Amino acid sequence: MREIFHSRFYGVAVATALTAAALVTPAKSLFAEGTQQPPANRVVAVGGSVTEVIYALGEEERLIGRDSTSIYPQDALELPDVGYMRALSAEGVLSIDPELILMLDGSGPPETVELLQKSGVAIANIPNAFTAEGIVTKVRAIGEALDVPEKAEELAVKLETDLEAARTQAADQTSGVRVLFILSTNGGRILASGSDTAADGILKLAGAENAVADFSGYKQLSDEAIISAAPDAVLMMSRGGDHGASANELFSHPALAQTPAGINNRLIKMGGQYLLGFGPRTADAVRDLAVELSSIRN
Repeated sequence: MREIFHSRFYGVAVATALTAAALVTPAKSLFAEGTQQPPANRVVAVGGSVTEVIYALGEEERLIGRDSTSIYPQDALELPDVGYMRALSAEGVLSIDPELILMLDGSGPPETVELLQKSGVAIANIPNAFTAEGIVTKVRAIGEALDVPEKAEELAVKLETDLEAARTQAADQTSGVRVLFILSTNGGRILASGSDTAADGILKLAGAENAVADFSGYKQLSDEAIISAAPDAVLMMSRGGDHGASANELFSHPALAQTPAGINNRLIKMGGQYLLGFGPRTADAVRDLAVELSSIRN
C-alpha cells in the first residue's frame, strides 16, 4: 500500500479540488444507464456491517479503507481509518483515492455526503434495517455494488436460514422476558433504547420484550419511567466510559435498584458491533443473547 502523506498544502489542494468538483461535476451514479462499468478495485467501506459483509463475501482484497466502526474482523484494523461514519470528512475519504464508496444508510454528515456525491467517485448507499430481512437485503445490495451478485445470493440464503433457526430457537428460551437496553449512564441519567433502534431489533430477534418500546429512538428516562418499565434484565454494550458501568455501579441507581433487574443484579453485556451490527454474525449474537436471557425465564 502506498504511503499517504498529509500536509497543509495537501489539505488545501484537496479542498480546492472538492470545491471545483462540487461546482462543475454532476453526481456520479454507481452504474451509468446503458453502460457496463468495470468492477471497482479500490473500495472504501463505511459501516461496520458493510465491512463484515465484504469479508464474508471474500472480496476483502479490494478494500483500501474503512470507517472507525469497522472493527471486525481483526484484519480490517490494518486498513486506513477514514473516520467515524456519522462524522466523515470528504477530504479524509478521498485522500486514499477510492473508486467506490460503500456507505451504510445513516452515514454523514449530509454536507460531506453531498461533496462525495459530487466528487465523481461512485457511491453505493447500503440499506440498514434492524431485521433479519434487512440483513439479507444489505448483503444483496453490497453484492450488486461489488458486481458479485452470485456470491451475495449464496451468502444471503445461508444467513436467511441461519437467522430463522436462531430466531425460532431463541423464542422458546426468552418469551416474556422484559429487557431494558441502556446506551449510557452519564451523570446518573439513563439513556435507553425505544422502538426503531438496533437494540429493539435484536431484542425482537431474540424473542424478548423491549421494556420501553412506547417511544421511538433513544430517550432519557425519568425514575418513574424506569420503575414502571420493570425490566427483568438490563442489556448494555461492553465498552468503557458512560457506556460501560459495572453491575454494582448501575444498580446503585435508586430507580434501577427497585426493578426486578436491580433486585436480582441482572446485567448482560455484549460487544456493540457484534450485538447491534446486523451483519453476518447476527444469528450468533441472537443465540448468545438468548442463552443469557433463558436463565432469567427459568
